[in-house]
Amino acid sequence: MSERLNTALGAKLVEVRKSKGFTQEQLAYASGIDRSYVGKIERGQVNLTIKKLYILAQCLGCHPCELLPDLGLPKATSRTGQ
Repeated sequence: MSERLNTALGAKLVEVRKSKGFTQEQLAYASGIDRSYVGKIERGQVNLTIKKLYILAQCLGCHPCELLPDLGLPKATSRTGQ
């Protein structure tokens, strides 16, 4: 699951980054994250921390949830009476 999530998250980051008109270099500079590390995130080679997810989202001008891929997992249901 972790590898699948990393790969899907990386692909989503590439999609959003390009739609916002950023190069890897520009995103790296704006976020303070090394360009080679941004590349590793985009290739799904690292586990992205929540902190870095928020930093990248802020730099791209989007909500962090927009960077999260839909993995087709079942939606959580709420329990009543608790």
